[in-house]
Amino acid sequence: MKRKNIIIVTGASSGMGKEFVRQIDAGFPNADEFWLIARRKDVLQDLADNCNHNCKVMALDLCKAESITLLRELLQKENPHIRLLVNSAGYGILGPFSQDSADTTNHIVQAETTNCERMHEQIGMVDLNCRVLTAVTYCCIPYMKENSRIIQLASSAAFLPQPKFAVYAATKSYVLSFSRALNEELRSKKIYVTAVCPGPVDTEFFDRAEKSGDTLFIKKLVMAKPQKVVKKALSDARNKKDISVYSLPIRAFFIFSKLLPHKLLLIIQRALK
Repeated sequence: MKRKNIIIVTGASSGMGKEFVRQIDAGFPNADEFWLIARRKDVLQDLADNCNHNCKVMALDLCKAESITLLRELLQKENPHIRLLVNSAGYGILGPFSQDSADTTNHIVQAETTNCERMHEQIGMVDLNCRVLTAVTYCCIPYMKENSRIIQLASSAAFLPQPKFAVYAATKSYVLSFSRALNEELRSKKIYVTAVCPGPVDTEFFDRAEKSGDTLFIKKLVMAKPQKVVKKALSDARNKKDISVYSLPIRAFFIFSKLLPHKLLLIIQRALK
């Protein structure tokens, strides 16, 4: 029996993940099936109904261990060829890492509840952006063959420590480092990994990210459209590039982050507030 050629996209229900699905659906005719993974089944189903390809809707919370187990067992059962994996699931939270409750001494219970929620949000970023991405990648690689691709959503935040975006930037540094190292490991098998490192992108991401802080004005000036970022990412993945950086300002930021001391760049960031 012929093995299916499939494409897997995590975080497919919104933002960059949804845009990846749309563009891959329009430009990747040789896939037999898309596996769309996110928590919101209704949104995934609506996306699937508008795709040209057959889609398997998988409403999973990948932060739960049983979801990773289910994915692994489904891969074992169906034994497909994964032609492309897009790890797009993730989130960020702006604002200081530690939320001081000193200003809310008259509302101690409320402050403790808020701080507890914030702690879980910070830890959740590490869990989803790093652990889940690593686990999904690990599960999928055995089902890849020559000329398969992996696209990992990192960020330009990976280039430099980001005060008031500290955990998010650290998780994306992990994604970038992990992806580039994995690309070298898999090169002999002709499986290629691309870390996508956009600057700010005009998606729902900032609806959640700005809950506890505001984006720097200069970042809003370089806000990119997801369609353009995804188009370049897919092109760079086809061309076997290990990193995809969209737009001249973000490419310049990438170069400066390599040439200039991070301490100096942090001082510049401080001055821009």
